[in-house]
Amino acid sequence: MPAPAPLTVAAAQPACHPSGLPDTVAANVERHAAAVRAAGTARLVVFPEFSLTGYDLAAPALDPSDERLAPLVAACAETGATALVGAPVASEDGREYIATIAVTGAGALVVCRKTNLYGREGERFAAADRPSVLELDGWRLGLAICADAADPGHARQLAALGADAYVASTLYGASAEALATKEARYPARAADNGVWVVLATAAGPSGEFAASSGGSGVWAPDGTEVVKAGTAPGEVVTAVLG
Repeated sequence: MPAPAPLTVAAAQPACHPSGLPDTVAANVERHAAAVRAAGTARLVVFPEFSLTGYDLAAPALDPSDERLAPLVAACAETGATALVGAPVASEDGREYIATIAVTGAGALVVCRKTNLYGREGERFAAADRPSVLELDGWRLGLAICADAADPGHARQLAALGADAYVASTLYGASAEALATKEARYPARAADNGVWVVLATAAGPSGEFAASSGGSGVWAPDGTEVVKAGTAPGEVVTAVLG
């Protein structure tokens, strides 16, 4: 099978509106829409874990049909992008998950549910039983949500499923230990599996976190850093895979 055409991707770390307010989701959607437009010709724009609500374990589940997503749907329609955003969601059986929602000009759909829960997350959320792959322009994108990427086996599973890239939506604290973990993890996931890695991670405050790491970026299949954002919220970095 021939290799897919190069794919332009962006990793965004928008400032997160304070959690738990009536306008939290709407304000974050507007910031996401601005980031999609700032990403220019990117076909894929990746956002951090819980990007629409902030890291708020009490935030209500978000329905992908929620009308508050309309400005982001419009931005994706204008640019031709697919945006991967983070929020809690509920399934038909009542279980709730930490999820990634894919937003396009046609609407929104849950495409990934977190398989590896962290800390108190398991008190509310269920763990998905399998990893998720999203296909876009001939690329197979293996999706990860934060603690998923802490497990080397998660990336190996997705590589075995034919993933061309490992796409992670995360949040790391701003401690020296968290920063060291983040800096080591994503080059390793790329080099160990021979895949591209795209990381969108939160910057600035996010819900229960008074500070987070920033440093979203892209790594080539040999582990080489292609592009990386700084620590400030509001940055969008782009790269071409392929």
